[in-house]
Order: sequence, then C-alpha cells, then structure tokens
Amino acid sequence: MNGKQAVLEAFDKLFDKAANKLNVVVSPEEKNEAKRDFVERSAAALDIVEQFTMPALPQEAIVAMEEAIEKLSRAELVGYLAAIPLAHQTQEILRRIAYRAAEQRLLEQFVEQADDRYGGN
Repeated sequence: MNGKQAVLEAFDKLFDKAANKLNVVVSPEEKNEAKRDFVERSAAALDIVEQFTMPALPQEAIVAMEEAIEKLSRAELVGYLAAIPLAHQTQEILRRIAYRAAEQRLLEQFVEQADDRYGGN
C-alpha cells in the first residue's frame, strides 16, 4: 500500500466516526463525493505520500484521531464549520497579496535594469 492509499483508508474510518458523532446518515455516493473533495483539497500532500510504500496508518493513531472526534463539543464543531469558508477566503486573499508582491518586485527589477543599462533619465 502506498501512503496515499493509507491516508484515504484513514479518511474512510474517520469520516464514518464523524458521521456517527453527528448522527448523520450519509449515502455511499455522498461519502465518495466527500472523499473526492478531500483528495482535491489535499492533492499536493497526497501526491508526495503516494511515492512511499507504507502499511496502513498505525491503529494507535487512528484511535487517537477517533477519540479527538468523539471529544469535540457542539460549539467546537460549529466553530470548525464556521472557520472553513473563512480559511478558504483568507488563503485566497494571501494568494492575491503574494501575487501582487511578486508583480511589484518584478517591476522594480525591470526599472532597476532599465536605469543601469540605458543610463536612466
């Protein structure tokens, strides 16, 4: 089994635990859709771990993660749900800021080269 398969196997177990915690009945199609979304969001990390051969994640780690799910309060669950779109928006804003900063640095380099090469004004 490669690392990606191990992570996705753990996802299945943790998804079932979370659905049980929330008393939510999820169809196999809905679970597969959630798994596809997880794969899309985690593509970079999954591509890296896919290169490694490994057994399933240690049972102790799975149990610890399941216990963490079980210990979540209703307020914590709601907080996590509220934070998800905010985190996505924040990432988008940071991406835009980084892009603009890179553009600015590029423009500054072009200006410096123009001044040096052609004698400036």
